[in-house]
Amino acid sequence: MNPVDSNRRMSGAVTTWLLLVGAVVAALFTWLWLDEDAGADLKREAQLLALETIGDVAAQRMAAGGSDGEGTHGSAVDLIQRPIEVRQVTDNVYYATGVGNTVMVTTDDGVVIYDTGLIIQSAKQLRLLKEQVSDAPVRYVVLSHSHADHVGGTRLWQEEGTLIVAHRQFEEEQRYLTGLDPYFYDRNRTLFPWMPEEPADIELLNYRGIEPDIEVGEGETFRFKVGSVTFEALGTAGAEGADNLVLWMPEQQILLTGDYFGPQFPQFPNVFTMRGEKIRKPMEYVASLDRLIPLRPEIVVPSHLNPTVGADEIEAGMVRIRDAVRYVHDATVTGMNEGKSVYQLMDEIQLPPELDLVQNHGKVDWAVRSIWEYYATWFHFDSTTELYAVPARAVYADLGAAAGEEALMSLAQTYLSQGDAVKTLHAVEVALATWPDNPSALMLRQQALESLLAAAEAGVRNDYEIYWLKARLADTRARLGEG
Repeated sequence: MNPVDSNRRMSGAVTTWLLLVGAVVAALFTWLWLDEDAGADLKREAQLLALETIGDVAAQRMAAGGSDGEGTHGSAVDLIQRPIEVRQVTDNVYYATGVGNTVMVTTDDGVVIYDTGLIIQSAKQLRLLKEQVSDAPVRYVVLSHSHADHVGGTRLWQEEGTLIVAHRQFEEEQRYLTGLDPYFYDRNRTLFPWMPEEPADIELLNYRGIEPDIEVGEGETFRFKVGSVTFEALGTAGAEGADNLVLWMPEQQILLTGDYFGPQFPQFPNVFTMRGEKIRKPMEYVASLDRLIPLRPEIVVPSHLNPTVGADEIEAGMVRIRDAVRYVHDATVTGMNEGKSVYQLMDEIQLPPELDLVQNHGKVDWAVRSIWEYYATWFHFDSTTELYAVPARAVYADLGAAAGEEALMSLAQTYLSQGDAVKTLHAVEVALATWPDNPSALMLRQQALESLLAAAEAGVRNDYEIYWLKARLADTRARLGEG
C-alpha cells in the first residue's frame, strides 16, 4: 500500500470513528440529563438517532470495496452494502432491506413485525417503515431465530402492549451464543469482514437478553389474528438452528421465512456452520420441510435478499432442498455402515444433477462431516491419539527437524507441482512449526492458498471458504512483508 492510500484510509477511519463517538456521546448525554418521565420520548429519539448514525458510519466503512449488494449471491459483504429502503410485496406486506430484512404486515388494527434486522441498521429500517408504510401500534414482533441480524432492533419496535413471539428454543440458543460471544467474535470477524476489529462495548448496541412473551414449540402452531388478518407462527427447526420460526399468512398464501432457507432460495442449507455453533440436525429440517411443502405458498418473503413468487417454483425449490438434504444424509449413513472414513465420504458424496443446488452458504462435503460427527462424535476410530490432549501439531517441529529443511521444502514443492494444494499445506505447516519465518515455506503456503482460492471461486463459491482463504492469504503476505 502506498503512503497516500494509507493516509487516506487512516484519515477516513479517524473521521468515521469520531462521528460514531459523537453520536454515542450525544445519546448518553440526553439519557443522563433528561428527567426519566418527561424525557422518555426524547431519550428514545436520541437512541434512534445515535443508532442510525452508527449504521451510516458502518456503511461508509464498507463503501470502498465489494459489490453493490443487489446481486443474488447473498454474501456477507454484499449484504452489508445493500441500501436500506422500503419495498412493497403486496397491499399489506412490506420490508425494509439491509443485512437482514425487517418485514411489516399492516392490518386495520395495528402492524405485525417479523424480524428486526441488525442493530446498526434497525433504527433506519424502523424510521423508514414508520414514515413510508404505517405508524400504527405494533401488536406483535415475531422473531425467526436468535441470530444477531434478525433480532437487533427488537427493543426498538417493542411498545406498551407489544407481544414478542419466538421458538421455545430461542432463549437457550440466545443464552449459549451470548455466553460464547468472546470466543466467537474473532471467528465471525474473519468470515464477516465488515465487523470492527474489536467488539463495541456500548449499551446502545446490546441486542441480547430478549424475553419472548409467547413461545412456540417444535412442530407446534401459534395462531393469532390482528384486525382481519390471520397469522400462524410455526415451529420449524433446521438449517439455521433449533429455534427457527416461520410466519404463515394462510389467507394470502404468504410465508415469511427469516433465514429458514438461508440467504437465497433455493440453496443447499448450512447444516454445518464454519464460524461455530451447535450442530444442526438435518432430519429435523427434512421433517419441517415436509410440513411446509403442502402449504404451497404463493410468495416467500425471506429476511435476506428478495421475495420469491410463484407456487410451482417455490414448491419445486422446497422439494429439491428437502431431497438434497435427505440424499446427503442417507449417503453419509450408508457410507458409515460400509466402513468408509469420513474423509472418503467428504470426497465421494456429491449431489446428483436433479438435486443440484448452489453451495455458497451450505457446502455438501462439510455437511457430510457434520452429519458423521453428529451421529458418531469426534472419535473416528482412526488413531489412538484422537483420545488424548496431544495434537499432531505437538510433534511438527520435531518432525521438521528430523526431515530437514531441504527435504521438507522439496516434498511440499512436489505436492504443489502435482496440484495437491492441501497436502502442500500439511507439509508447510510442519515446516513453519520448525522454522516460523522460513520464506520458502511461506511462499509455498501462499501459492497453495492461492490455488485453493482460485478453485473455490471457480467452483461452488462458498462464501465462508473464500473468506477464510483470503484471511489466511492476508496473514501469509503480511509475514512475507507484502502487507
